[in-house]
Amino acid sequence: MILSRQLTRWAPLPLRLIIGGGFIQHGVAKWMHGASNFAAILQALNVPFPHLMALLTITTEIIGGCAVLLGAFIPLAAVPMTIVLLVAIFTVHLSNGFSSIRLKAVVDGKAQFGPPGYECDLLYIAGLVTLVLGGPGPLALTRPTRTEAQA
Repeated sequence: MILSRQLTRWAPLPLRLIIGGGFIQHGVAKWMHGASNFAAILQALNVPFPHLMALLTITTEIIGGCAVLLGAFIPLAAVPMTIVLLVAIFTVHLSNGFSSIRLKAVVDGKAQFGPPGYECDLLYIAGLVTLVLGGPGPLALTRPTRTEAQA
């Protein structure tokens, strides 16, 4: 039982690594391909103020991803990060269904996939909610709450 409690306190760490790293990767990819290219995609999706929204999205993904990765300001960062995910669900992924993997065909022994659904977005949101409610765990810049320290 004691070993279980000691191990349980480390549970948020893989979430922070995957969520933070994933957001950073997506933000940097958008930045490297050009914010104006991402703005053009947003404009095609009828997102209002596409250039502003492109910059806000990229900033949210990079700064929010860093905050989660480092375990700092997660409740504050989770709000705009969740908004980015919800916008992605309702503007892009919802029409593709739930599954993140859509096998379209196998050609010459290689799988060809269609556009992803909203499954991964929901997983990111669930991970963010878990970190907000449960705290960032060890190796975080944010000091643990009294409840976390007692666990």
